[in-house]
Amino acid sequence: MGWGTNEQLIIDILAHRNAAQRNLIRKTYREAYGEDLLKSLDEELSSDFERAVVLFTLDPAERDAFLAHEATKRFTSSHWVLMEIACTRSSHELFNVRKAYHDLYKKSLEEDVAHHTKGDYRKLLVPLVSAFRYQGEEVNMTLARSEAKILREKISDKQYSDEEVIRIVTTRSKAQLNATLNHYNTAFGNAINKDLKADPEDEFLKLLRAAIKCLTVPEKYFEKVLRQAINKLGTDEWALTRVVATRAEVDMVRIKEEYQRRNSVTLEKAIAGDTSGDYEKMLLALIGAGDV
Repeated sequence: MGWGTNEQLIIDILAHRNAAQRNLIRKTYREAYGEDLLKSLDEELSSDFERAVVLFTLDPAERDAFLAHEATKRFTSSHWVLMEIACTRSSHELFNVRKAYHDLYKKSLEEDVAHHTKGDYRKLLVPLVSAFRYQGEEVNMTLARSEAKILREKISDKQYSDEEVIRIVTTRSKAQLNATLNHYNTAFGNAINKDLKADPEDEFLKLLRAAIKCLTVPEKYFEKVLRQAINKLGTDEWALTRVVATRAEVDMVRIKEEYQRRNSVTLEKAIAGDTSGDYEKMLLALIGAGDV
């Protein structure tokens, strides 16, 4: 069935429906036309606009599974996307991503990540994507103090991928990790990410710092990804689309506030100045420009 294709209609409908409504639209479409709406969209739309529409229309767990799968492929491989999904989703969301990955690709996310990474990256990423962290707010201050000390010792010795560092970052609850890192800051006079900048060119350290940021202040991490995507010579549309599609229904308000604070310009204005046509309209609709 041809959409015709009325791009504005697609934006008006899909960009303003929540995940449950979008799933229902897909289900109804399949019953009426005998094929997946996303397949039809795929045939009718092109380029960045299509990617934005399709990514947003996907069920969140399915979308993350798709992005993670893409991140393990040779030509689109990305340690960053894997880390981002593992560290910014709730425990239940990440669990659902792993289930969706099984259904879609007939293998596990963990085995693909392990197979397509090596060395320190594998050491960090496999436990990150496998985690099921405790979600509660309870914090053990004695533990926070002792683990802050462990982190300080390992970092001082430049043992960045030591199993204790990996254990703390990949298994502790976000609340516990926050307490540990606050204590680290107070006790040792530096934020941990400052101490992890010893070698600014070290790619593993960049990933480890980003993981810590994602686990503790995700809006700051996403603001930076957006800023770099937009300010790049030639916009990084994949990063821009990914962040807008995955955060539109989560913490976009906080990300927009952080963006304006950091850049003295609204995210809407930055996106409008850097994109055009239906792609621009879709992104602006998703971040809620001119919305209620």
